[in-house]
Amino acid sequence: MNLPHRPRTMLLRALLALSLGALPLLSGCSKPQNEIRRLQQEVWQRPGDTATLLSLANAYARSKQYDLAAETYLEALKLDPELDAAYHSLGAVRFNQERYPEARDWFQKHLERAPSDSLRHYDLGNALMQLKDYRGAAAAYEGAIEHSHAFTEAHYNLAVCFTHLGRMTEARQIYDWLLDKNNYLAVSLQSHLKGEKPDVRKP
Repeated sequence: MNLPHRPRTMLLRALLALSLGALPLLSGCSKPQNEIRRLQQEVWQRPGDTATLLSLANAYARSKQYDLAAETYLEALKLDPELDAAYHSLGAVRFNQERYPEARDWFQKHLERAPSDSLRHYDLGNALMQLKDYRGAAAAYEGAIEHSHAFTEAHYNLAVCFTHLGRMTEARQIYDWLLDKNNYLAVSLQSHLKGEKPDVRKP
C-alpha cells in the first residue's frame, strides 16, 4: 500500500476488519462458486429483491470478485437508495481493492446517514489514513471517540495521526492512556514515539 512502515499498514488493515466484522463481507464461505450460482438464479427468479441482491454481492465479495460485488451493490442501491448496508459494503469493497478515494467517498456517505455511529467515523478515518490525509483522519477518529470513548483502536490510530502532524504531546497522552489500560496497542504505539521531537505548528 505504499506506506513507509508495513507493520503499521498490516495493523490498520486488521483494525479496519474489526469495524467490518459484523458484515458477512469478509467471512469465509464453503463452495463459493456454488453459492454464487444459486444466488444468481434467485436474483433472476426474484427481480427487484434487494435482500437477494445483497446476498449475491456479499458472495462476490467473499470470493474477492470485488468489481462484480460493487456492481451488484450499486444495482441494489438503484432499487432502494435507503439500503444502508450497501453504502458500507461499497466502502469496504473499494478499501480491499486499495481504491481509497472511492472507499472514502462511500464511507463518508455511510457516515452522513448516521453521524453518531462511532464505527462509521472509524471506517472513514481508515480510508483517509491510507490517503495520508492525517488531518482528516484525525478528525474522523476523534468523531469515533466522541461517540465511543472506550474505542481503543480509534485512540491508537488518532495517536499515529498525531505523530504525523507533529502533535507529539497529544500522541504521548494517548500512549499513557493505553498503557494505563494495559492495552496491547500501547506497545505498537511506542515505536511511533521513539525519537520524539517537539510539537510543531503546521499550516
